[in-house]
Amino acid sequence: MADAVLAAGYTPVTQTTELTITGMTCATCVGRVERAIAGVQGVAGVSVNLATERANVEFVDGRSDVAAVADAVLAAGYTPVTQTTELTITGMTCASCVTRVEKALLKVPGVRSASVNLAAETARIEAVGDVPAYVLIEAVESAGYTASARTGSAETERGIEDARRNAAATRELRHVLIAAALSLPLVVPMLLAPSGIEVAVPGWIQLLLATPVQFWLGARFYRAGWKAARARTGNMDLLVAIGTSAAYGLSLYQLLFAPMHGMDAHYYFEASAVVITLILLGKWLEGRAKRQTGEAIRALMALRPDQARVVGADGSEREVALAEVRSGDRVRVRPGERIPVDGRLIEGATHVDESMLTGESLPVAKVAGDPVTGGSINADGLILVETTAVGAETTLARIVRLVESAQGAKAPIQRLVDKVSAVFVPIVLVIAALTLAGWLIAGAGVEVAILNAVAVLVIACPCALGLATPTAIMAGTGVAARAGVLIKDAEALETAHRINVVAFDKTGTLTEGKPSLLAGLPAAGVERTDLIALAAALQAGSEHPLARAVMAWASSEGVEPARASGMR
Repeated sequence: MADAVLAAGYTPVTQTTELTITGMTCATCVGRVERAIAGVQGVAGVSVNLATERANVEFVDGRSDVAAVADAVLAAGYTPVTQTTELTITGMTCASCVTRVEKALLKVPGVRSASVNLAAETARIEAVGDVPAYVLIEAVESAGYTASARTGSAETERGIEDARRNAAATRELRHVLIAAALSLPLVVPMLLAPSGIEVAVPGWIQLLLATPVQFWLGARFYRAGWKAARARTGNMDLLVAIGTSAAYGLSLYQLLFAPMHGMDAHYYFEASAVVITLILLGKWLEGRAKRQTGEAIRALMALRPDQARVVGADGSEREVALAEVRSGDRVRVRPGERIPVDGRLIEGATHVDESMLTGESLPVAKVAGDPVTGGSINADGLILVETTAVGAETTLARIVRLVESAQGAKAPIQRLVDKVSAVFVPIVLVIAALTLAGWLIAGAGVEVAILNAVAVLVIACPCALGLATPTAIMAGTGVAARAGVLIKDAEALETAHRINVVAFDKTGTLTEGKPSLLAGLPAAGVERTDLIALAAALQAGSEHPLARAVMAWASSEGVEPARASGMR
């Protein structure tokens, strides 16, 4: 629809939301999810990133039906991650109030369920996508009640996602260690054989060791492969499940029936067990890479305080969660604290350290009427700030969004990868079938034919195909963000290798972010050490960056500050 509007010469009004999706393992999964979401009514565009496990969905004509998108993702065999928000609600008196609040919350785009408890005066909301607490609070207030967020942290949602990933990493590491412990006895004979040491592990022992690896630790591949098969497509998990099952099944057949026919049994339990172990190890390493590349975002988010000190109309102050601060609220900021919101200084004067935003090391003087940025540091004055932007509209949130957008964007090379991955798995299955048939036609035994077909399936697993590019983008943008460089999008990063000249618009981008004192020239008759001691004495009680530079100079020269009194 959006394309049709553009073709007619008009610009459609779009709305973008972001979902976290679990269960994707390769580029084929990405393609399936994108096709499923694109089929939802009102979706104008979709981009799914395997490394971040996120989908950016663009709606047109104001039809932001996130619940329908979540249902489409579920129908495709994947799981959209929901966020849970708890609110404290006052003013409810009866069951009809509960119904009214629940209906108001369910009208918010992205909310899938809302449960209100009259006795506890709480509401528990489950939503898909990014639904800020203040939007839910406004919905409750529009119904005639008062609400406040029960979460005390501005980063609760991100913390929940981090906790989920950490729990998954712990579980995956445990599975890797168990799989390695069970597979090692199967591999030992193969490792010792070149040394002339023959060790034979009985077939039934091999079966007992390989079975838990195949059907317990490897169950994830069967589940994901079955979902892919039901969707009439293929993915990496399907290749792993078919390949290892063939090796395991051949070995089981040899164990059960070879002795009956007087044949020597050849077991390949170690092949299936080791393949699953190595892929589990790869999954764990992949998850660790994802968590590490998210550190840049967490570092940026850490610049924002969790709490704000809101000043009421009567002059009273109260500590509230940052999510509860609204545009127009007056916020008190003490010396040395980070400013929690974007706003305008309405009372007091100070110097503000804005190096997190501009790179300039020296604090900027601020007086009444000047704008201040959330995340910057109030150096030396008690100030009152009128809030002008909260939540996703603050400068810091936009910077975070820019980094996340760059990490989640697809580079031109990734679009080519997506096209290849769409036909990769079916082609591999066909090649494996041809390999099996070719060896049988050539006169080789069934055992040799199956082993070669299994080799094609296992070696062709397209793990790196879909993961390499997005992980490289995440790593590159993450390192750049830690260095203070924000990259607009993935295409800019991909073409950066062609840069020959870089022009810097100000010296602040090239400094260490703090001033240093290089030299001191004493007046005639004044010793250099006395100059250093006096200068340090004057600056000892100040937190100004220039004062800290003087104190660092005195410390490097090994001079103790002189005593000073009557400082004003």
